[in-house]
Amino acid sequence: MDFRPSPAQQLLVSTAREVLRKHCPPELIQRLALDARGFDDALWRTMAELGWAGLLIPPELGGSGGSLLDVILLTEEMGRAGVPGPFVASAVVATSLLLAAAGAEQRKRLLPAMAAGERLVSVALVEEGAALDATGRLTGRKLFVTDAHLADDLIVVVRDGADLGILLLPVDRPGITRLPLDSIGGDRLFEIAFDGVVVGADDRLGTPGRGRELVAEALRAGALARTAEMVGAGQRVLELAVEHARTRVQGGRPIGGYQAIQHACADLVRDVDASRGLLYAAAWKADERLPDDGDVAMAKAYAGEACLAVARRAHQIFGAIGYCEEHVLHLLHKRILAASLDFGDVAENLEIVARAIGLSAPGGGPRGY
Repeated sequence: MDFRPSPAQQLLVSTAREVLRKHCPPELIQRLALDARGFDDALWRTMAELGWAGLLIPPELGGSGGSLLDVILLTEEMGRAGVPGPFVASAVVATSLLLAAAGAEQRKRLLPAMAAGERLVSVALVEEGAALDATGRLTGRKLFVTDAHLADDLIVVVRDGADLGILLLPVDRPGITRLPLDSIGGDRLFEIAFDGVVVGADDRLGTPGRGRELVAEALRAGALARTAEMVGAGQRVLELAVEHARTRVQGGRPIGGYQAIQHACADLVRDVDASRGLLYAAAWKADERLPDDGDVAMAKAYAGEACLAVARRAHQIFGAIGYCEEHVLHLLHKRILAASLDFGDVAENLEIVARAIGLSAPGGGPRGY
């Protein structure tokens, strides 16, 4: 098991850091946080031109043919820069589902445009009673759909007997309404209302009986990507806190000369590095097609607590300036908090870990994804 990035991956990381330094400075992040769309078209075009939007898509379909570990390394850099937008939802989760479940014609129609950054797809998972009726019409609501205002299509997961059904619907189909929800983390979340939406055979993805398996695999990729965002944001918070400790003078010397601050910064290093180690181990197992449910959940749960602790401790190190909107720390903190809740919060992922070591959930049935 060798977690050292390959030369190609090292180039990907260094290129991403330099591009995001130039094209996604803190001033842009601050502006997008207050913008209704929360999306910068020029930045997305730059990312697409570099092949990031199609990193998981095979070359024959216009993509870069990268691995999940490539995506994790890239997403970590995006988290470090605080990049907002639909990358995880569209380029990771939706792309993974389409690669696994879409037919050949559906892939040819969607994936080249997604790789070019010209088409975005969001995933509608969390529901309040969304279901197909006897006539094949979809009625109900889906909640917390990320960047639905930017999407051209929706992948909608519905209950289909004992299994899950996967639907691919254009957002402009009659009966679909997108309603914005308030959020603290800067993510643009939406409620999707379905009012008798007609669903045809061509709108279905996957083989009957495999829906739950296909959805779980894509959501594990999303959980890893969100964990990478937390690790990247935690790394940036660590860097900012150490730099502040070196330069902020109090009592005639830098505050980093005081043992309390030294130990606090050492805690940040421990939490970020431990989170990264668990993330890379889980991503490696996923790439090698090894059983990884417990590893993904462990990485997500640990980073959800550890990186949040990093952000909270950094506020104490910074003092008053760390609580001001003019400083980027609050945005990184909110991104970590939002990512910790996505694709299962700490408690849910710890239940998955418990099942992986042979313990069943109280009350019988597992919760899972």
